Amino acid sequence: MNQANARPDKIVIVDDDARIRDLLRRYLSQEGFEVMVAEDGKNLNRILLRETVDLIVLDLMLPGEDGLSICRRLRAANDRTPIIMLTAKGEDVDRIVGLEIGADDYLGKPFNPRELVARIRAILRRMRLDRGSIEETVPEMLKVGDVEMHIATRLVLLSGDPVNLTAMEFNLLEILVRSAGRLVSREDLIRSVLGRSPYPYDRSIDVHVSRLRKKLGREVGGTERIKTIRNVGYLYALTAPTPQVRSGAGAGQT
Repeated sequence: MNQANARPDKIVIVDDDARIRDLLRRYLSQEGFEVMVAEDGKNLNRILLRETVDLIVLDLMLPGEDGLSICRRLRAANDRTPIIMLTAKGEDVDRIVGLEIGADDYLGKPFNPRELVARIRAILRRMRLDRGSIEETVPEMLKVGDVEMHIATRLVLLSGDPVNLTAMEFNLLEILVRSAGRLVSREDLIRSVLGRSPYPYDRSIDVHVSRLRKKLGREVGGTERIKTIRNVGYLYALTAPTPQVRSGAGAGQT
């Protein structure tokens, strides 16, 4: 239950298999979610036009516009609704591509509905923590080199120009920037950013790091921005963050 607005979290299941849609609708409803279903991208569009959705469970293989195209289109329109991509077992390349174009996590078919619920709760819990901490966050702005992060508005500037990041990318960058100059393990990043424990051969956080590098640039001033510490984790290699508190609402309050 979403305590902020006293309503169940709204989940959209997008899958062309009616049996899967019905199974997940019934199971997630029993778990306390408000569930809507769509068989393709067109039906999803109709739902998104009339509803405020908390998370989308999106099958990769769909008739017409496939899941990858839908995800790419939503992110290009600056829609940051969390997306869990469903992929057939063995489609590792497609899973990675899904993360690269903006999906937050993925789950391979066949899967246990309990695992899907766990993934959904982890992402929504992470999102609620982010929203709940906005008013309490001090400092309000972090600046490291050419990157400036405004925590309250979730705005990121690169040399003064705004950068469009997904919720997961923003969370990841914030952790790395706050720890600039210090190693952060992959396990800690997965737990903090994705809100779950790592599993074998889990490459999700690595793909999110790769997306950050593409959006921010791999190097700045001849220095690698985000260093990979092989088999351990990542390090934002620029100078330590400079916290700044702006005057205005919230400043100086206890």
